[in-house]
Amino acid sequence: MPDYGRPIEFGSFITPSALDPQRTVELAVASEHAGLEYATFQDHPYQPRFLDTWTLMSWVGARTERIRISANVHNLLLRPPAVLARAAASLDLLTGGRVVLGIGAGGFAPAAVAMGAPNRTPAEQGDALAEAIAVIRELHDTDAAGGVFLHHEHYPVRGAKRGPAPVQRPMPIWLGVLKPKGLRLVGSAADGWLPSFGRLEHGADSLDAGHAVVDDAARAVGREPRDIRRLLNVGPRDARPDTLADLATEHGVDTFVVVGDDEGLLAELGERIAPEVRAIVAERRAQRGVRAG
Repeated sequence: MPDYGRPIEFGSFITPSALDPQRTVELAVASEHAGLEYATFQDHPYQPRFLDTWTLMSWVGARTERIRISANVHNLLLRPPAVLARAAASLDLLTGGRVVLGIGAGGFAPAAVAMGAPNRTPAEQGDALAEAIAVIRELHDTDAAGGVFLHHEHYPVRGAKRGPAPVQRPMPIWLGVLKPKGLRLVGSAADGWLPSFGRLEHGADSLDAGHAVVDDAARAVGREPRDIRRLLNVGPRDARPDTLADLATEHGVDTFVVVGDDEGLLAELGERIAPEVRAIVAERRAQRGVRAG
């Protein structure tokens, strides 16, 4: 598996607890203080013990200055893409360009359907995800003339006005997908692949297979595979410098998002683990002549 040579980055994966909302925000602040690049949050709108993720992200954006903010990942079944586009652009403007759109086709479908979401087959969910990206990109493209008209099956748009334009043009979109159809969409239309290590059926081998699908799809539309971010949600037990360095240099990962609502872990991640991983990766890349940056 190639090492894409991208800079190694780190983030936190925080539970948006409604039972302890201030601590949830403090974990995001602690992530920034630890020097992490991203603070990410679960998005399960059907879960009443969770804060609403968009509301939380807005509050975190006001409490922080540097760290980038994303859902991990938004549940598309309950987040209409036209509204999602405007919400993301608004928060991007308010935070000076610190928002990433992490999107999934929609896990835990029965719970979402119970809240009024459409009951889609897996194939329909994949089609809807592709449509959602097109809707978001078009609404953010304020340089184009006229309204947005998209003759979609799941997300038709009939003359919606464009804007607001986000600071980032285009805004990064990460997809939390595992199946080939979703992986091909990452390569053809998105900016990053965000799986969870624990959900990969064959561990690192599944990463290699997934990257290959993403790369082929990217090349098919004239994109450079190296430009697509390769993220991975990892648990505290996997957050060891040697393990993460192996995943970076042997399996293509460039961004590690560590799960765990523990301020001590976040501090250790920023102070010790991240620098050690970067040092190991830099040494290996130098030995192999891998183009970095």
